[in-house]
Amino acid sequence: MRGENISLAEGEGKYRVQCDAVEIGADLVVKVYGGDKPHVGAVAVGIPRPSLADNEKVSASVSVFTLTGHKEDELAKKLAGKLTAALNRVTVLTAGIHIDNITSEEIKFFEKNALRAVEKLINYLLQKDR
Repeated sequence: MRGENISLAEGEGKYRVQCDAVEIGADLVVKVYGGDKPHVGAVAVGIPRPSLADNEKVSASVSVFTLTGHKEDELAKKLAGKLTAALNRVTVLTAGIHIDNITSEEIKFFEKNALRAVEKLINYLLQKDR
């Protein structure tokens, strides 16, 4: 059913990433957030298009707006691109994950959990739309 609010999560404790989504018509709006101070750090818009390598496949053009001082731009771009290409629909995604004094190893945990949460969302939506 379009318009349904979907809420999924991946990870435990301070590494938990929340992924909330709502379908607006054929389009999708997704929030990916976590850590001690969830926020909006970057916004990505994915638009489906034929793949440049194989026009039989769907790819995505993704534009990102990063809020000053935030570093979620690459994550937002990757997640929006993955959703857009897999679902063949316009996707607007916000990403905001923050832990004070985060290490590069902790960033990897968050990225992995964010990707897993988005994969769960993709699988859920593909199953639902059958």
